Amino acid sequence: MPKIIQIDDSLRLVPYFLADHRDVALNWYQDVDLVELVDGVRSSYSVKKLNAMYSYLESHGDLFWIEFREKGEWLPIGDVALSQENLPIVIGNPAYQHQGIGRKVLRALIDLAQQKGWKQLKVQEIYTFNRISRRCFESLGFVESGSTEKGTSLLLKLDSY
Repeated sequence: MPKIIQIDDSLRLVPYFLADHRDVALNWYQDVDLVELVDGVRSSYSVKKLNAMYSYLESHGDLFWIEFREKGEWLPIGDVALSQENLPIVIGNPAYQHQGIGRKVLRALIDLAQQKGWKQLKVQEIYTFNRISRRCFESLGFVESGSTEKGTSLLLKLDSY
């Protein structure tokens, strides 16, 4: 069972079942620019779609809220799921995007995957237009492993990490 992962003094991953930040998350997934980076379409989420996504991710891996400590209070700023087949990271709060938080989260999840004894991690698809996300994954050793309809899939071999 996953536990809270303290990344640094101001960043942590909280298992999905320990907190309910879905109201905040629904706001993130109303941003069609963000949804396009995640799903490749410019269409906001309904409550039903958000709950279905979280249900799927929770049943297929370890699902976490990304929390950032601001003025002594932990605020939900995104979500991430760790499975061997995919690794979706979303920094939903725009005030925290493009600050290296996704890279810190990814590094912590690579460590967790190694502790689990996994041999590799896959990213099913990063869209061609999502260059920032691709650079984040590649900066930690992920390499292109194939082409998809709208982008590329990536792979990280953990035994050589």
